[in-house]
Amino acid sequence: MIAVNWKLCLAILTCNVVFMSSSYTMLIPFLPMYLTRDLGVDPASVNIWSGIVFSSTFLISAVMAPIWGRMADKRGKRLMAIRASFLLSISYFLGGIVTTPLELTFMRMFQGFASGLWPMELAIMTTYAPPKKLGICLGVMQGALTAGGIIGPLFGGILAETFGMRQSFFLAAAALFLNFLVLVFFIKEPPMDTAPSADTISADSKSGQVSLWKTPVIRLMLISAALVQAVILIVQPILTTYISYLAGDIDNLVFVAGLIFSLGGFASAITAPLWGRFGQRHGFVKTLRIVLVLAGIFFLIQSLPDTLYTFAASQFAVGLFFSGIYPSINAILAEKTSANIKGRVFGLMFSAQQVGAMGGPILGGIIATYIGMKYVFWGAGTILLCLSLAITWKVHHLHGEKLAD
Repeated sequence: MIAVNWKLCLAILTCNVVFMSSSYTMLIPFLPMYLTRDLGVDPASVNIWSGIVFSSTFLISAVMAPIWGRMADKRGKRLMAIRASFLLSISYFLGGIVTTPLELTFMRMFQGFASGLWPMELAIMTTYAPPKKLGICLGVMQGALTAGGIIGPLFGGILAETFGMRQSFFLAAAALFLNFLVLVFFIKEPPMDTAPSADTISADSKSGQVSLWKTPVIRLMLISAALVQAVILIVQPILTTYISYLAGDIDNLVFVAGLIFSLGGFASAITAPLWGRFGQRHGFVKTLRIVLVLAGIFFLIQSLPDTLYTFAASQFAVGLFFSGIYPSINAILAEKTSANIKGRVFGLMFSAQQVGAMGGPILGGIIATYIGMKYVFWGAGTILLCLSLAITWKVHHLHGEKLAD
């Protein structure tokens, strides 16, 4: 095993994140097709099965993420990343050989049990990164996550049409197994803090315990992560339908919808490293408040266009600012915690995201059904603006604990 400096670690983990994200997104959008074409689900019940299969992983991963995080702090973050990549590769392989929708549901549940690769790679990177390079490192990794989300559906669609969905599962399994090998042979366990700074949260040296949820900084960031993930899942399920409504009757609707859907991802992949650099220079709390306000405003603007072109422009604009949210949250968590609890804190953050992912589609569906689709964007924007106000208020009212940079 070779020694790893932070630049090499960033390069390796960035490639890993692209493989991980693209493996996930090359399959998830096409699950309804897999259910009907390969698993024999009739069209009348495909929506029910899609919901069951899609959501079955969230609850289990929300429960398991803090457990894996605690184990990472005790037994090693690298070991937990290796565990996650290996088990995820097995889960994707199993997805390619299932024959019934129930078996696919069990596969997704196993995937939830195996999850935790993203928070562990974040924990590794935040430990290796020099303090002055933390923002750019997290921005690059967030950009890689988004880029993988763009690449995945493109390759997934081509593979599904050319070779069938099962080959997509096997390719995803191979990509995750490659991640496993890279982590085994090229990443060392990150160093622990020898002397944590006075303003970081650290586990007690004897008991190893620290109450993360009772710490205002951590609690605020976890709630923020859950709400931001809910916003993503509020909007995503209705985007294609709303685009179809604006486009009307055109021949290449699927292509147009996919292109507009990906515009926000393109913008996010480009600007996430820039927001990380901005946060490094001007403070991550300040950056978080700015991007929440700007993303919230452009979500509100998205409800106004009545033409496809103006909606596409607003979709791109949302991506420009939304990309700065998670790097800022991750950087705040990393700055305020020592290495010996980073596994736990990023495990809790991933768990919070899963909770948000469960609640978002339900809220979005209720708003779209009973009020109207355009009000989903109002709801998303309002949540982000209120969250920015809450963070601003908390910054000014925290006593005895410095949140602002």
